[in-house]
Amino acid sequence: MTKTQKMSPFSFALIFFLTFFFILLYLIARIFLYLLTDYLWYERILGTFLLLAESFILIHTLGYFLNLYIVRKKTFEVTEFKEPILESYPHIAIVVASYKEPIDVLKDTLTCFYNISYPNKNLYFLDDTRYDLPWDTEENKMKYKKEIEELCLWLEINLFRANWHGAKAGMINDFLQFLNGNIRSDFQFYPYQKNLVQEKEKYLIIFDADMNAVPDFAEELVSIMENNPKIAFVQTPQYYTNFETNRVARAAGIQQAIFYEYICEGKSLKNAMFCCGTNVLFRIESLMDVGGMDERSVTEDFATSLKLHLKGWQSVYVNKVLAFGMGPEDLGAFYKQQFRWATGTIGVLRLLIRKLPLILKKFTIGQLWEYFLSSTHYLIGVAFLILIISPIAYLLLNIPSYFVSPSIYLLTYTPYFAVSSCMFFWTIMERRYPFLDLISALMINISSFPIFMKASFFGLLGIETSFGITPKKGINILPLSAFYLQISLILTSVFAISWGFMRLYYEREPFYAIATNIFWCLFNCVSLSFFLYFNHSVEEKK
Repeated sequence: MTKTQKMSPFSFALIFFLTFFFILLYLIARIFLYLLTDYLWYERILGTFLLLAESFILIHTLGYFLNLYIVRKKTFEVTEFKEPILESYPHIAIVVASYKEPIDVLKDTLTCFYNISYPNKNLYFLDDTRYDLPWDTEENKMKYKKEIEELCLWLEINLFRANWHGAKAGMINDFLQFLNGNIRSDFQFYPYQKNLVQEKEKYLIIFDADMNAVPDFAEELVSIMENNPKIAFVQTPQYYTNFETNRVARAAGIQQAIFYEYICEGKSLKNAMFCCGTNVLFRIESLMDVGGMDERSVTEDFATSLKLHLKGWQSVYVNKVLAFGMGPEDLGAFYKQQFRWATGTIGVLRLLIRKLPLILKKFTIGQLWEYFLSSTHYLIGVAFLILIISPIAYLLLNIPSYFVSPSIYLLTYTPYFAVSSCMFFWTIMERRYPFLDLISALMINISSFPIFMKASFFGLLGIETSFGITPKKGINILPLSAFYLQISLILTSVFAISWGFMRLYYEREPFYAIATNIFWCLFNCVSLSFFLYFNHSVEEKK
């Protein structure tokens, strides 16, 4: 962890104003230059895609800094925080839904369940493993099933099973039916918990199979819910613990940290925070009001949040680490996780478009803005591809044939890039995240753009994808063939750089345009090459 000096309110307001001003200045300049330039038709096509890609990044950058501003403004205004007092302990159900997770991982999670200090709780393990599928021999499948039952019996955790449908969302919906007394013939319940509380549960806490909760996880969250009956859920952050000697886990953890710091806090202040699937407390009444978890999306948490907000329910984010988990430990696991998240959120974009009249009627401007940013985030893969191709096209094909005066570029792009980068790194490092780890998180994002592109294609077209958990055990090195697109673009960029230097030597002009595009090709080569660094994810202990 690093230490940085906190900004004063005046310094922060000044830097934010400059950041906001330079973002808008560059965006306006790019739009006007595009409209005024006399491009040929094929240059206009590439120019349009480039403008859209840059505009996408600028809009999302603006969204991040707006959240940063309202969060920091609220921080400056708050003089004292008084934690709500919990006067009674309504009954809660604490659950983990698991699909073929390793027994030792489950043992750690369920042990933490057992140690949660909230007095009026029932503990449930929802076994969603498909024992009817040929994923192993019958003997090994039955052995695993028995180990699950023995583990739950030993730790006094109630066990629930049902016929598989709808993955995690389907299992939780079946469990909600069970809690409400709607018992189906396929439900199997093993009441292993001693002193099982018989009163009806009011709240539901959901964990992923690898999330280890701290003992006082529930009290503060329940008190927030008790003080506002319109809150549907309270979300807390995910924090990865396996980052010390693993490059992928560390980069993934920093990505999570960037999201769970200012972004989630800003969304919460606009009543637009969505459920992240784990470390979350739900009001059961709210889930029943919208018909349960959304089973049509692989990111059921995000889709369910939309349903809840459309029904007028509220959400809250508490930026306090109350559970610890395991991040993906190799690129295969990271790509699998990112593909599932990206496909689901892009799929929700289709839902937003389909329900736009209702959303415009029900949502505030802040909610609409935040859902737009969230549901379009993973289109960044397409934007990255355009930004990588564009300097190659100029150096090799001289497309576009006209480039703006370097003075205009320097006066608009340079201050935007410098001020926004400084603002981003300062504010994240202010919360004690190391600079080099932030660079690592950005690089894994850029080098993963093919995964985001594929997910965007599937999500926009509504192509069904199979649900998959992020692997928890085993570290694999992917073959170079898995990175064919990155390697192809690196080689093409190297050739374009060589050609660009030849143009500088023989053509001389436009010097600044050629030099600038050589720089971006070099930057893209370095960024894309980071897959080599992350593909060998294990580091030696220092």
